Order: sequence, then C-alpha cells, then structure tokens
Amino acid sequence: MAPYLRLESIRKDFGGFTALKSIDLDIAQGEFVCFLGPSGCGKTTLLRIIAGLEVQTAGRIELAGRDISTLPPAERDYGIVFQSYALFPNLSIADNVAYGLVNRKVPKAQARARVAELLALVGLPGSEAKYPAQLSGGQQQRIALARALATSPGLLLLDEPLSALDAIVRVKLRQEIRSLQRKLGVTTIMVTHDQEEAFAVADRIVVMNHGAIEQVGSAMDVYRDPATLFVADFVGRINALPASPEADGRLRIGHQVFRCDHASLEGHATGQELRVYLRPEDVLARPIPAGDPNVFEAEIDKIEFMGPYCLVRVKAEALGGHAITVYLSLNYLAEAQLEVGSRVPLRLMPDRMRVFA
Repeated sequence: MAPYLRLESIRKDFGGFTALKSIDLDIAQGEFVCFLGPSGCGKTTLLRIIAGLEVQTAGRIELAGRDISTLPPAERDYGIVFQSYALFPNLSIADNVAYGLVNRKVPKAQARARVAELLALVGLPGSEAKYPAQLSGGQQQRIALARALATSPGLLLLDEPLSALDAIVRVKLRQEIRSLQRKLGVTTIMVTHDQEEAFAVADRIVVMNHGAIEQVGSAMDVYRDPATLFVADFVGRINALPASPEADGRLRIGHQVFRCDHASLEGHATGQELRVYLRPEDVLARPIPAGDPNVFEAEIDKIEFMGPYCLVRVKAEALGGHAITVYLSLNYLAEAQLEVGSRVPLRLMPDRMRVFA
C-alpha cells in the first residue's frame, strides 16, 4: 500500500543555516508517529512544513496521493494542536470547537451536534457555555484537541501538546490521546522531546538530530537496538565502556574478556578501539551462574532511591575501574543487606552488549 503521508528530500534553510537536511519519510494511514529529539534538532520545523506554516527550501510532500508541497494550510487536510492551547479567550467552548466548522459554512444545527459529540469524546460533555479561563490546563488542551478533530481531518498534528501540563495530568492525557487516536483511526504525528511520552504512544519513533533522521523504528527497536551513537546516548540511560574485540565473539572490557552475542560485534578487527553500550537493566545481580565468563565483582559506590527500585552505581576493577549504573530492587538490596561499600557479583548480558566503533 502507498503511504498516507510521504516526505521526499525535504530541506529547510534559514539563511546560511540548514535546519533540515534531505528528510525522507513514509507514514502509513492510521499510524501514530512521534518526532523525538533534543531542542533545535528540527522536529518542530518539519511538523510546520507538513502543516504549510513553513515553506520548505526543497523537497516534496504527498498526502493521500495528492501533492500538497505548495498548497496553503487551509487546503491541507489536517487538524493541529499546539503546546499553548491557542484557544480564543473571548469565545465560548462551543464556539472554539466549532470554529473550523463555521469557516466551512456547516449548518448551525449540524455544528452544534458535532460539538456535543466531540466534547463527549474528549470527556467534557456539557461544557459548551463555559469559557477557556474557567477550565484547567488539561481541560483546555482537551478542547484544543476537540477543535482540531472537528472537521474530521485525515491527519492530526500535535506540537508538544502536553509539555505545559503537570506530570500527573500529562500521563493521563497522553493515554487519552492514544486511546482516542486508536478509536478514530486518524493518522497522527506528535512532536516531543519526552522519551517516556514517545514510548507510551507511538507506533513508530523518528529520532532526529541536527536536522537529520538518525533512526526510525518502534520504541523497542530504538531502545534495544540503537542504530547510531547519538541514539544510544540520547534514548534512555546507558553505560558506555571502552572495549576491544578478541577472537571467537569475545570482547575485552578493562581487565576481563566477556562473551558478546550481539551482531554489532561482527566485522571488527582484533584490537580495534570500540565502545560497548549497556542499559542498567542489562547488568544482572541474579542469577549468577557458576563459571560464567560474564560475571565480575563490583563495589557499590552510590545508591539512588527511585521508588520501587534503586539506581545503583558500582565500580569494578575487572572493568578497568570504570563505574556503571545498574537497577536493583529494594527487595534484593534488603535481602542481600547491600549498602554503599558492599561488594556484589554482577553479570553482563551477552546479547545486550551493543558495540560501536
């Protein structure tokens, strides 16, 4: 099937600065995609180009088989929700939601019915007569979402819609947005710098850096198998250690040789300088098999309480004195009577040791 949205060689220059460098991306109908990256990586600029709020320097945009590269925003089939809500303070909630319908000259009775339907859909039935100032931030963002969906657009664009909300409201609203998107089947693109948010809602994540796409994949793909050094460093917590390959799929880290079963080790010459990346959960405290080459002893240097688990920093002579962080449960720490200064056996998971030159 042809993609619902296709971006071909999208480039954007601001004077002598290149904000986007030849972006190519296909998005399927009904897919929820997140543009994820640090501030200044170009994700919002790309969203604004899709919306027609910025004009690309070069490249082509196709939506549902139609070339929209040069069309004005009003002629592109999308709804958009901004970080700042962007509601009209002098209009009632009903008038805010119906704004796009009025512009399309939808009959009043039909518009009223659509407004009532959408307010029920976003969990705010009966709020037609209220004004934005009478609603909380989370409620205002629900109204902005209802307004964006009023004209039944084929594409929904979300520009960091949750970043102005407090943590509890943000988590609840992102779940509601995802549930609503699945119910309606609307193709959705959300810009965010919040990794947890992207992991929670996206079918696919587009990781961006310096105006380029570093990796496109599911949350599991991006987290477990980063394609580049940037993705490995940017997404989630990571341990990075200097290493060099040995014979027979083994890897020397510090003073010890470990077994590495990850395909990323293949093709590297013996003695080559590498970096091995491990998530904190890829270092196990139990079980510890007898005679396993990936077991080493470490000393606890710091314990950071995180609620149901602790982020524990350990140092190991076997790793050349380098410190790494591991996740240990409160139950395990209590059971083993571990504290700062305690020594503990640990094991590196051989299939999780991602290697980069």
